[in-house]
Amino acid sequence: MLMTEPYRKIPITQLSRAELEAVLVEWGERPFRVKQILKWVYEKRIESFEEMTDLDPSLREALAANYSLGEMELVRRQGSEDTTQKLLFRLSDKRLIECVLIPASIAFDGERSDRQTLCVSSQVGCAYDCKFCASGLAGFTRNLTSSEIVEQVMQTEALSGKRVNNLVFMGMGEPLANLTNLLRATEIINEPWGIGIGARHLTVSTSGLAPQIMKLADQPLQLRLAVSLHGATDEVRDRIMPVNRKYPLERLFEALRYYREKKKQRITFEYILIEDVNDALEQARVLAERAKLVNAKVNLIPYNTVDGLPWKRPSEAHQDAFLAVLKKAGCVATLRREKGHDIEAACGQLRLREEAKLTDPSPQSS
Repeated sequence: MLMTEPYRKIPITQLSRAELEAVLVEWGERPFRVKQILKWVYEKRIESFEEMTDLDPSLREALAANYSLGEMELVRRQGSEDTTQKLLFRLSDKRLIECVLIPASIAFDGERSDRQTLCVSSQVGCAYDCKFCASGLAGFTRNLTSSEIVEQVMQTEALSGKRVNNLVFMGMGEPLANLTNLLRATEIINEPWGIGIGARHLTVSTSGLAPQIMKLADQPLQLRLAVSLHGATDEVRDRIMPVNRKYPLERLFEALRYYREKKKQRITFEYILIEDVNDALEQARVLAERAKLVNAKVNLIPYNTVDGLPWKRPSEAHQDAFLAVLKKAGCVATLRREKGHDIEAACGQLRLREEAKLTDPSPQSS
């Protein structure tokens, strides 16, 4: 049996069922062992291979020698059980990522439901440099592995004691720039032998990578799509979203029409309202027309303040006026006044503050 060095162990959550079965066949094990192992990992959530008591000791030893169970460490947790919680995790290479747990008691996408929603990261940092976002301020480091994406869900459930039944890829990074690992992760998250969240409760958000949107449309899973639009015209989008220069609105909407035709699902436009940038009522009128082109729903989100960036959120009265223009034009739209504004809710901000502590030689105040 080929053994790997301890630091090269593969997280077992990175394996598909077929891959795990192939390993066991190579080891001379019977196929029914696959079901046993997956049950221990994803249903019982064991922390050591020794806990797999219905496996032979030799198999447990082989698994422990070649694979790992969980590599993320909780660094910081903000928020209480009945409010939005932000979790900061340290990865095996000491990099930091964030995810956000939104309890069912709080409206998400403007609607209240029984959904326990988790917003997960797909990259360490981000290369797309949206001008209002904290995720890209420290630049792009690397893609997350599929196991690091899956483990965010498992760790959050363990820490909160609650089952996540709605997952959104809207945290740090551009999910579609990490498409291979994203799709592997969504398979494991979706499968009954894995975490078991239905595909229609999995939403992938993108800043507008048109070719990858079309690739996602060709995948069999009925994943939901959210587009971080944040501007109804190329002029506004060019100012705050550099990705628009590569994939302007005409190209983006070509991909969105393709996605809509393939998936037959309603697309969501995420639109962060930034004062004196994209909140003009004329933008609302154009946005409504664009949304109707692909039968999209618009989710308005007042801007979350980010340290070091000049942007501000509009007044609540102006937010309401923007929403009213959309609705008057016949656009399906909601306004989400986030509950996480007081816990550094902007993606990547908690990570930046924690990394600043590590690099700042000055004494930290208590």
